[in-house]
Amino acid sequence: MNLRTLRYLVALDDRRHFGQAADACFVSQPTLSAQIKKLEEELGVELVERRHKNVLFTPAGAEVARRARRIIQQADELVEVARGQQDPMVGKVRLGLIPTLAPYMLPHVLPPLRQRYPELRCLLYEFQTLVLLEKLDRGELDAAILALPVPLESLEHRVVFAEPFFVAVSHEHPLAAKREIRIEALREETLLLLEDGHCLRDQALDICSRIDVHESHDLRATSLETLRQMVAANIGVTLLPGLATREHDDVATLAIRPGSPSREIAMVWRSSNPRGPTLSLMAESITQTMAAAQLPWRLRLAG
Repeated sequence: MNLRTLRYLVALDDRRHFGQAADACFVSQPTLSAQIKKLEEELGVELVERRHKNVLFTPAGAEVARRARRIIQQADELVEVARGQQDPMVGKVRLGLIPTLAPYMLPHVLPPLRQRYPELRCLLYEFQTLVLLEKLDRGELDAAILALPVPLESLEHRVVFAEPFFVAVSHEHPLAAKREIRIEALREETLLLLEDGHCLRDQALDICSRIDVHESHDLRATSLETLRQMVAANIGVTLLPGLATREHDDVATLAIRPGSPSREIAMVWRSSNPRGPTLSLMAESITQTMAAAQLPWRLRLAG
């Protein structure tokens, strides 16, 4: 038994297909299949049911794969501990972000981060919040940048900034001439939202919870850009986070008074992750970069 064979097993668990798992591990399918068979013989138990189109894990196989995943994660962390003793800002960091943040924040923070830490390589992924947390727990990501609140048990976190919300309306809308409104002005409006699974959807509903708005059931968008285009066509109104309002004149954006509701953006990572010092420095760099960004509205920063 060795780590390579355990990686083959985990890849097969992820993809449930020998060919796809072999491609992911950069080996031939016969090689991967033979190693899985050898592992079964060594353990004395059948791990997978080999079917024509896919693979089913036996109960024993599912448990072995779960434990193998933890072993691999701990082995990778051992390597990172050694590297971190040399220089914490060297090597790769697998960073996940929510889709309503990634395309708007990354252009601000990546260039300064690369300039400050040229030996640090960020591998970037976009997923909804629940998927990010699952991949973080499974060791498939080192850290995630997302909107609070989320369950923080066994996680470290650093709030990097708070992003205000704005109401977006068509330029043809009666409210378009205003610079700011009270949330009550949206009473009886048709509210356009993202599909289930996006935290932004829940945050928008929470902000509008005290007034009678009509959520559109004809459209649940998969992206903020789809929402923006629907608003521009005067199909309804929506709430946009501040970074998503920059450099777009296809819709009118109105501040919400009083209170300027916002969402807290944080970097989170496993408490056991040996790259904690690296991730903490990255979070600090993001806060500093966003503080220096030329934004048309005030960004409330961590601390």
